[in-house]
Amino acid sequence: MKVLRSRQDLAASGSPRFRPVPAGAAESVALAAITRGAGAEEVVSWVCRVAEAATDFSWLSQGDAVFLKPAGNSARRYPATTSPLAIRALAGLLREQGAGRVIVGDKSGVQYVYQDEKRQRGSTRQNFMANGLQQAALEAGAETHYFEEAGYDAYFGDRTEHPGHWRGPLMLPNILTQVDHVVLLPRVSRHVLAGSTLGLKAAVGWLRDDSRLELHRDAKSFVQKIVEINDALTLRQKLRLVLSVATQVQTTFGPDRGYVAAPDPGLIFASPSLLAHDMVALGWLCWNREYQTPARWLSWATDPYQSFPGAINRGFVGYIWGVRELLKAETYDTVPFDSAGTDPQLSWAAHLWGGMPRLELNDVSASLPDHLRSYLLEKGAS
Repeated sequence: MKVLRSRQDLAASGSPRFRPVPAGAAESVALAAITRGAGAEEVVSWVCRVAEAATDFSWLSQGDAVFLKPAGNSARRYPATTSPLAIRALAGLLREQGAGRVIVGDKSGVQYVYQDEKRQRGSTRQNFMANGLQQAALEAGAETHYFEEAGYDAYFGDRTEHPGHWRGPLMLPNILTQVDHVVLLPRVSRHVLAGSTLGLKAAVGWLRDDSRLELHRDAKSFVQKIVEINDALTLRQKLRLVLSVATQVQTTFGPDRGYVAAPDPGLIFASPSLLAHDMVALGWLCWNREYQTPARWLSWATDPYQSFPGAINRGFVGYIWGVRELLKAETYDTVPFDSAGTDPQLSWAAHLWGGMPRLELNDVSASLPDHLRSYLLEKGAS
């Protein structure tokens, strides 16, 4: 397995994933630095203030339907999944702003919830009841919608805005055609197969499981296809805001377990730009890995992305879809990253969407330490 370790290696590899990308337009990310141990009401208040600083909600008309998409990949609680406080705050705020319906939903990872034409196992609803997201949604006056419960045929085929790597259509849930807007609520975490799971990676939850098979089996373009889910026409037209509560960060392994850092301060941040949001999220993940994670948690055994993610992915294909698909499964290179410019997901998104944005940080709390601001801007540079 080849390991690409530097910008020079990336460029020399010849892969379009790693071509240098130009600087794009300025994009603002609103954020707040939150004291460790802050209570739930304080966090909810800051989520609302950050969201209001990130957007004026001029896109929202009275009575509109808004879909809140968390990262609900398992039954494990935040930060393995989205903070329930993010759902509570945004659902309430959207209703105050005039939304007629606020719908919270997802489909958990295929290792927990699987569905094809013949069978179904597992329940996203049960996972949301265990991780606290179901209760948060209902208490905030939102509805819940779990994709597998609508049935295998309750999906439509979408295409990407730009030419990409998907051979088949992107099978997305019909609920996307029934809402006016989408708000994405990811978390900040390492990921054993993709390196990180931020806003871009959270889009895998939209996919029907035949599309998920193509993603994992045809893995030479694994990274590009993750990004290109977000390039689907429906999502490009309806995504309005991306917000993360990152007072805790899962800094190793992922997506469902790993070392949990609880930095002081923690961060809440949001932007209408998915890419700008993820640039800050990546910087925050790097910060917590560098300064908040004991060295013993960063070995290949506890953080195997740095060694053999392609092999783990092939094993994953065999475990979920069987030997026939395992024999067709591809692998991919290990790509260490320490900035937006070396991260394969962010680099491909910048290639598709006009360049790497120039980050502007709007410190809503007026308490972001200077060294953290400098670090996040440095890691966000292309």
